[in-house]
Amino acid sequence: MNFKNKVFYLMVMIVFTSKLVEAQFPVVTQWTSDGEGYYKKKEGGIVKVNISSNAETIVISKSQLTTTSGKVIDPASFTFSIDNNKVLLFTNTSKVWRYNTRGDYWVLDIKSKKLIQLGKSRPSQSLMYAKFSPNGKMVAYVSGHNLFVETIASKSINQLTFGGTRKLINGTFDWVYEEEFGCRDGFRWSPDGTQIAYWQVDANQIKDYLMLNTTDGNYSKVIPVEYPKVGEAPSPTKIGVVSIAGGATHWMNIPGEASQHYLPRMEWSNNNTLVVQQLDRKQQESKLFYCNTSSGKSSLFYSEKNKSWVEIKSYWNEDDPTGWEWINHQKEFIWVSEKDGWRHLYKVSSNGKKEQLITKGQYDIASIKYIDEANNYIYFMASPNNATQLYLYRIKMDGNSDAESVSDLNNKGTHQYIISPGAKWARHSFSNYKTPPMAEWIRLQDKANNEKANAVKEAESTIQYTTITTEDGVTLDAWINSPKNFDSTKKYPVVFYVYGEPASSTVIDRYGGHRNFLYNGDMSADGYFQIAVDNRGTPSLKGAAWRKSIYRNIGTINIRDMAMAAKKILSNSYFDKDRVAVWGWSGGGSSTLNLLFQYPEIFKTGISIAAVGNQLFYDNIYQERYMGLPQENKADFIKGSPITHAKNLQGNLLYIHGTGDDNVHYSNAEVLLNELIKYNKQFQFMAYPNRSHSITEGEGTNLHLKTLYTKFLKQYCPAGAR
Repeated sequence: MNFKNKVFYLMVMIVFTSKLVEAQFPVVTQWTSDGEGYYKKKEGGIVKVNISSNAETIVISKSQLTTTSGKVIDPASFTFSIDNNKVLLFTNTSKVWRYNTRGDYWVLDIKSKKLIQLGKSRPSQSLMYAKFSPNGKMVAYVSGHNLFVETIASKSINQLTFGGTRKLINGTFDWVYEEEFGCRDGFRWSPDGTQIAYWQVDANQIKDYLMLNTTDGNYSKVIPVEYPKVGEAPSPTKIGVVSIAGGATHWMNIPGEASQHYLPRMEWSNNNTLVVQQLDRKQQESKLFYCNTSSGKSSLFYSEKNKSWVEIKSYWNEDDPTGWEWINHQKEFIWVSEKDGWRHLYKVSSNGKKEQLITKGQYDIASIKYIDEANNYIYFMASPNNATQLYLYRIKMDGNSDAESVSDLNNKGTHQYIISPGAKWARHSFSNYKTPPMAEWIRLQDKANNEKANAVKEAESTIQYTTITTEDGVTLDAWINSPKNFDSTKKYPVVFYVYGEPASSTVIDRYGGHRNFLYNGDMSADGYFQIAVDNRGTPSLKGAAWRKSIYRNIGTINIRDMAMAAKKILSNSYFDKDRVAVWGWSGGGSSTLNLLFQYPEIFKTGISIAAVGNQLFYDNIYQERYMGLPQENKADFIKGSPITHAKNLQGNLLYIHGTGDDNVHYSNAEVLLNELIKYNKQFQFMAYPNRSHSITEGEGTNLHLKTLYTKFLKQYCPAGAR
C-alpha cells in the first residue's frame, strides 16, 4: 500500500470489523465451481452452502480434520483441487510484514479421508503460498526462500531451488515489492503441471535498515530489514522456469539492466511461453514481453508511457497483481490504461498490434470485478458523477456499447460486490455516511437487481458532504461532522483528519469513516467539528490529471489544497480559529506536520503518528514513482519534507512513532526531533517500543494510545461551545 497501513484503512477495518480481500489468500469466499454456492468453515468442518436455498451440506466433517494424535486442524484458509477431491488447508500461521503468509499446510483426500501434513521435514510455520498442481497430485510451496514440490501420494519432496536466503529470495519477494506492488506469491504452475515459473529477487546489494529490540531481553537485539531507500537502485529481479523433476533453471532474457527496472507481473500464456510486465525504474514506461521458456528469448509486443507514472494492476485490483485477463481463447486480453486521461478498459490483441477502447467517456473505472466472457460482459466499479461513491457497472466487450448500472443508483453511497463464477450471484454490501453497513445476496442476471439497500433504515446523522472551492479555484470534496446540539451563535473547536497522498482518500461516502477511533468518547457529543478534505493527488475517480498533479509535488500541492480548504471552511463565524487541530497517520502524519509547520496561522494543534519526516528516508518504489529520482530533482524532496519546515513550528505538537516500524522507519522521528530541538521548539513525543507501523502490538497499547491522543487534544484544543 505504499504507506499501506495508513490510518484511514485501519479506521475502516475497525469500524466494519472486516478484512481486506486478498486474492492471493483465498479466505473471503470459496465458490463452488458452478457458481451457485460457496464453502465455509462451520463447527470444526467445512460445509457447502447453496445460495438460493441457504441449505448447507457437510463436505468435510470435524473428524476428517482431526489428526491421529487428536489435534483438530483449524484452517485460516482452504483451497479445493480442481476436481474437488482434495482440499489444501493453511494453518498455524504467522505474520510476514503485513499478512499471515507463513505457516503449516495439510492436504485432506476427501474420498479416502486421509489427512497428511506437507513439508514435515521443514521447520514449523515455514511454508508459504502452497498451491495444487493442475492435476491435483502435487503441491508446490516456498520454504526457507526456496521452492519445493511434494507428491501427495508418496510424500516425496523435491527441492527445486537452492541457496535461498533472506537476501536471495526464490518464489516470493522482498519487503518493497510486497509493500508497493502487492507482490507476495512469487511462483506459477505451468498449465500442464510440468514446470514452475518463479521470481528470484537478489537483495544482496540492498542495505539493511536496523531496527533495535531493546525490551525482550537483557541485551538489545538487532532486527535487519532489507530496504532500498529512495535514490538507491532496485534489487535485481529475474524470472526463471524449472522442471518439477528438478535440474537447472532456465532464466528469461529480459532486456535492460536488472537493477534499473521492475517485473511486477508474470503469468503463463501457454506451456512454452510466459507473459511478463516490465516497468522502468521511474515507472513511466510499461513493456509487455513474451518469453520463450526453452530459449529464454523475450519479444516485446506492447508498451505505453506516461510523463508521471504508469498504473499497474495492483492499483485497480485491490492490491493484487496476479492473473492475466485473457479472452477469446487467448487471442486477446483486457488491459487498463490512463492514456486518454481517464482510467479505461481496453481490449488488446495478443500480438499487441490492435487495441479497442471499451469504456468510453470522461469517467474512471475503479476496479474490474468480473469478466463474464460467456455473455460478453465486463463488470467493473465506477462512479461517473460523484467521486466519493462507488457503484457496479457492466459493459459489452464490443467497444460500441455504453456502460449500464448494475447497482441501484438510487441507493447513493458505496457499493461492493464479490461475484461468483459465471456471474450468477454476487455478495452485495452497501453503506453510506448515514446508513449502517448491510449485506445481501443478489442474482446478477436479474435486471430488477433485487437490491434491498434502500430498505435499510438511515441513522440520524450530524455529517454533511460538500465541496469546497479554494481561493486557487480548486474544488475539493469534503465531509463535515458537526457537534450535536449545534448552536450557530457559538464558537466550536475544529479537528481536521488528513491523509493527502496518492495511496488513499479520506472523503468516501460510507458508514463509520467519520468516527475518530483514537478519541475516547464521542467527539460530536463533546462539541467538536470533525472535517476531512480530499486534495489533488488522491486516488479519487476524477481523471488522471487530478491524480497525477501531485507528481513531484508531495508535501506542497496537497498541503496547499488542504490549507486553503481549511481557510475557506473556517471563514464561517461558528468556528473558533484559536481551536483548530489536525491529525493523521503515516502519510497523514506527514501532512499533519507540514500543515502545522507551513500554515501555523491556521493550524494551532497537531497530532502526527508514524510520519515520514524526510522523504529521502522512504522506499524507492513509492517515493520515486511519485517524486522522481533525487539524483535529478532532489530539491522537490527537500521542499516537501516536514523536516525542512520544522523550524516554523508555533503551535502544539504531539508526535508518536513505533520504534519497530519497518515501513516508516523510526529514524524519521529522531531526525525530526533533532531539528525541533535545534530551533528550541517545544513539543511532546511518545515512542512505542517495538511497535510496528500500526502500533497495535503489546498489552494495553490501544488504550494507552487512545488515552494519550484524547488527553492531548482536550488540553490544547478544548472541547465544547463557547
